[in-house]
Parts: sequence; C-alpha cells; structure tokens
Amino acid sequence: MADSTGPTLFWHRRDLRITDNAGLLEAATLDDVLPVFCLDDELLQYAGAPRVAFMLEAVRDLQTRYRERGTDLLVLHGDPDIEIPAAADRFDVASVVWNDDYSGIAQERDEAVEDALQWADVDVTRVHDAVLHEPGTIRTSAGDPYSVFSYYWKKWADREKADAHESPDPDAFYALDSSAVPGLDDLGVSDPDASIPTGTRDAALDRLDRFLESAVFDYADCRDVPAEACTSRLSQDLKFGLLGVREVYEGTERAMAQADDEEARESVQEFRRQLAWREFYAQVLAFNPEAVSENFKSYSNPIEWKRDESALTAWKQGETGYPIVDAGMRQLRQEGYMHNRVRMIVASFLTKDLMIDWREGYRWFRERLVDHDTANDVGGWQWAASTGTDAQPYFRIFNPMTQGERYDPDAEYIRTYIDELTDADADMIHDWPELAPSERQRVAPEYPDPIVDHAERRERAISMFKRARGDD
Repeated sequence: MADSTGPTLFWHRRDLRITDNAGLLEAATLDDVLPVFCLDDELLQYAGAPRVAFMLEAVRDLQTRYRERGTDLLVLHGDPDIEIPAAADRFDVASVVWNDDYSGIAQERDEAVEDALQWADVDVTRVHDAVLHEPGTIRTSAGDPYSVFSYYWKKWADREKADAHESPDPDAFYALDSSAVPGLDDLGVSDPDASIPTGTRDAALDRLDRFLESAVFDYADCRDVPAEACTSRLSQDLKFGLLGVREVYEGTERAMAQADDEEARESVQEFRRQLAWREFYAQVLAFNPEAVSENFKSYSNPIEWKRDESALTAWKQGETGYPIVDAGMRQLRQEGYMHNRVRMIVASFLTKDLMIDWREGYRWFRERLVDHDTANDVGGWQWAASTGTDAQPYFRIFNPMTQGERYDPDAEYIRTYIDELTDADADMIHDWPELAPSERQRVAPEYPDPIVDHAERRERAISMFKRARGDD
C-alpha cells in the first residue's frame, strides 16, 4: 500500500464493475482505492421497482467482488453532495475520482459534488468511460455536435476504439470493513411485479457470450422480429455498467473475425450501429439537457396533444384492441423489457393514434423498464413523436396492423403475451381492429375491441402536426 494519509475514493455510479472501468483504473494510479456507491434519493424517485431491484442486485454483486479482493464497497444513502464529501473527510481522502455521466440531472449532481469537494480541498478527477467516443469529440466540419445520425455514424465507425481496460491489481484497494446494501423495503420500494434478468457481472458476461456466439451473425435480418431471440438483451448491462462498452466492442471484433461471410459481417456491423445510436443520443442529451422535458424540434404553434386518461390507461395496460401494441405493453409489465421494434410501434401508437404527449409514454417507460436510459428513451420517444433530432417525419405513422403482420406474421410474439388470443388464427389477430364486432366476439370474447380507428386517427394526427407547423 502507498504511504499516504488516506485512500483515493472512487465513486461508482452507472459503472458497477471492476474490469474495463476507466475511472477505477485511474484511481488506482493515485493511491489505494476506497470504492463507494451512493443511493441518491433524488434519482431513486424516478426509478421504478424493476430498475431498483436490478440495480441493488448489481451493487451486491459488485460488493462481493470487492470482498474477494480483501476490501468492501462502502454503500452510502443520501444526497451525494453531502455523503461523498463526508466520506472523504471520514477517511482523510485527498482525491475523488468518478466516471462522467451525461444527463442534465447527473451533470447538476456532479457539479454540486465537485464544488463541495473542492471547498474541502479535495481533488476531483472525472473520467470518460460510459461511451466509446465522448460527447463532443465527433463534430461536423463546422465544429457543431451532430444532430443527424447517418453523418455521425460514418465518423463513429471510422474512429479508432480504445481497448478494454484491465482490472486494477488486487492489492490496489484500501482495507475496508463490511458495509450493508439496503433492500427494497429499506428504500420504500415494493417488490417488482416483473420477472427481471439476473443483475450480476457473470450473468451479463453470459448474455454477451451467447449473443456473440450465434445471434449476432443473423442480427441484421432478425433484429426487428420480436419472436426471435436475436437481439443482444444487453441494454440493462450497458445502462448499469455490468459490462464496459469497450469490452462489448472488442467482442464484436472477435465476432467479425469469426464471421463466415459478408452477410454475417454486415450483421455484426449492424449491431455496432446500435452502439453508435446509443452514443449519438448521449451526445444529443449532453448538449441539450432540456430535451428530457421539452421538444427538441420547435414548431410554430404548440402541438395539440389530447388529454385522454382512459386511452392512456388502456395503452399502459395493453388493452387497446391492437394486438401488437398490447403484446408489447404486456411484455413491459411482465418482464420490465420490450423488444425495440415494438417500442417504436407502441410509441407511434400513443403519439399518433392516441395523440397523447410523448412525455406520458416516456414517464411510463421510465417507471417500468429495467434498462431505462435517459438519453436512449428520450431520443426514442422524441423520434417516434416527430419532435426530436433526426426524427421520423410527422406524416410517417406506423400502421399497427401492418407492423404486426410484417414483423410477427405468425402472431407468435402476440400470442406469447396475450392469453385471450392464444387460440386465434394469425390472420384474425392481424385483422382484429377491422373485424366485425360479432366476429371479434366469436374469435376472442375476452380481448377488447379497438379503442380508436387507426385510419381516422392518422388523418387527425397529420392535421394536428400541420397546425403546429402553421400549415393550416
């Protein structure tokens, strides 16, 4: 151990791992490392039970890994701008290190903690870790952050990627007594009613390995088919940092080398494109933190969103009478997860068919998703609502019947989550909103009738956006 009066404090946040952790490795170069995690009530109030439960399991797993190294994870609970400086004072810390986060609330929190530490004469080091290319490092020729993904992607793909970081040496850690991780009850959070994935590093590595062994080579062809086990299911692992993005990218390099043909290589590249989307939205949010609550794209007039509580409730409960929409919403309730293609469908349905403000959908996803990531979810919702950067045009409105037939032709995904339609013919399921009421009653009497007419709502939604644009 180094001969210093106190250790270097490393503050874990959305980086709940020891390997490929840039900030942790930086902290180990300064002095013995005191690892800390702080449960922040201001952030917890925005997190639903599925996300909190996954996070707590990940924190306990991280604590176990530190104990295997002869130390512990100091778990704090309270305002970070009070708790982190107090811990620094308690352990006579001279330096605090953490990995940057990019949302507005995270930036405000970090600035408050940094101000408090500097007031106490404690050095602060902030490290880039969560993305391969830090927000602001990929810009247009005019020096501006990109707002169009296709141009951003070209530069992102061409940029050299950093190698994954090794773990700090086992003797790099400060000896620390045991610290308890609170349970859900301690935080006033109910047990989740969703079946959530295992929140451990080993489980995350297993998910990564299984994806890279086979599914990644068919990713381009089947990533939009919700009944196929083709997506990576790594979103929560990247969100909470059970996996480092550099080690995920290195995995794609190995897969690229093992690909049998050009089609397989294109599939691997398509998965990398999704990693780039994640970083594109992180950059958008970093430079536009107000996008969490405000439309990124401005219109001449306010958008006349409808206030329809009964329709919003039907959407949340998966009882709209549009099978692909309802299957997605029920998957969300049951698993704390929804397939990405279906996320786009249900978001289009809420904002265009029901004409309800995208912020209502964003809040529901934030409460129910295990993998909720502010940048990704805000970006996705504003894309669907035609209010975001590089968003779909306002007149591009998904037809939920066509989407269901195209991406779930045998209704396998729909039947998985809608028990009332288990015995229904696939054609009947896809045509459900257009069937006569008597036919719907015969086929599946327990499944609801459609709450709106898609064709009629499509025209109304287009008119709503035209008025907002000042075209009417």
